[in-house]
Amino acid sequence: MNGLLNVGLSTAVTGTVASFVTAAILALLAKAEGKSALQPTNATSHWLHGGKAGAVRKADLAHTAVGFGTHHASAMFWAAPFEAWLARNPQRSPLPMLRDASAVAMIAAVVDYLVVPKRLTPGWETVLSKRSIAATYVALALGLAAGGLIAQAMRKTD
Repeated sequence: MNGLLNVGLSTAVTGTVASFVTAAILALLAKAEGKSALQPTNATSHWLHGGKAGAVRKADLAHTAVGFGTHHASAMFWAAPFEAWLARNPQRSPLPMLRDASAVAMIAAVVDYLVVPKRLTPGWETVLSKRSIAATYVALALGLAAGGLIAQAMRKTD
């Protein structure tokens, strides 16, 4: 049980770091493309509000809170198998951590845009270019790796 608890706590740390890193990158990329910084987050609420969610430029509970909540849950979802993998193969230096995080981010991209129904995609394609979407998955890898390193350091202090 202690191992499961550690994986759960590590998932929370890693998922939260990955969520905030990718949300920040999404906002920066949107601004660089002349969009509102909130549009990618709002677009993620399209599973509930439909395709026009990405057109919402301002913060509101219906789109921004639902979009960020969905985004954060997705980051936690991808952090879980990553942390389970790390628990079975512990003690990574930064480069192997980034390699493994990149593999998870690539799987996430394939699942998000080639496997799940359109209603369950991140919705970023309604706001951002393919290049920016690809950059966001790079940011996901960086966020997972950074979170994994933080969680690993936290486990060492226990």
